[in-house]
Amino acid sequence: MSAERRGLIFQLLGIAAAFAILVIWLVTADLTETERQTLDPATILKYTQQHLEITLISAVIVLLIAIPLGILLTRPSVRKAAPAVRAVANFGQAAPAIGVIVLLAFWLGFGARTAIVSLVIYAILPVLSNTIVGLQQVDQRLVEAGRGIGMSQLAVLFKIELPLAVPVMLAGIRTALVLLVGTATLATFINGGGLGILITTGVNLNLNVVLIAGSLLVALLALTIDWVGRLVEQLARPKGLS
Repeated sequence: MSAERRGLIFQLLGIAAAFAILVIWLVTADLTETERQTLDPATILKYTQQHLEITLISAVIVLLIAIPLGILLTRPSVRKAAPAVRAVANFGQAAPAIGVIVLLAFWLGFGARTAIVSLVIYAILPVLSNTIVGLQQVDQRLVEAGRGIGMSQLAVLFKIELPLAVPVMLAGIRTALVLLVGTATLATFINGGGLGILITTGVNLNLNVVLIAGSLLVALLALTIDWVGRLVEQLARPKGLS
């Protein structure tokens, strides 16, 4: 068994063990009536679903924007525009996430839709940068060889460049997903829902158990998404690059 597979197994076991410990702690803890209502399994499940919906919708939009844009910016005709576009995309991570979310809320209105727009702005850079870097690192001799045997530019892109760039691109996607899970907690400040509600409720009402449980659930969700990303990264990697 390879070291990567062992790492995946140990990470999954660690996540499962941490979740089991959290459940046992909540079941055996002496909770107040408010804490019991806030940490009701049905309520937690609803917040988790909201959190995942915000995260996954944002991730899909990021992929639909960043990957085609990254491919376009590696083409010779528009390659010079890549630094400027990356500088604009860098704004999302340079600016404080809570500031971007609140400013957009006053412009677009409060709710999950604005939260999704904010998360897309925040998470687009890793995918865009890794797509560009991954394609730029492809050996140009392989590209020229493909063209030399009569392959079209589109065929070279899909049969040579993208398969070789996949590991770098997937690393950027995994980074973006983890960022999205963590940053999605801020959606609660603009009535976007999600597990951030547990954290803000714990802070506002001084309910430490709720605060800790909410924080741990977000952390475990982020680790789970990271595990899924690592698994996909390993399965999608071309065999010759393993």
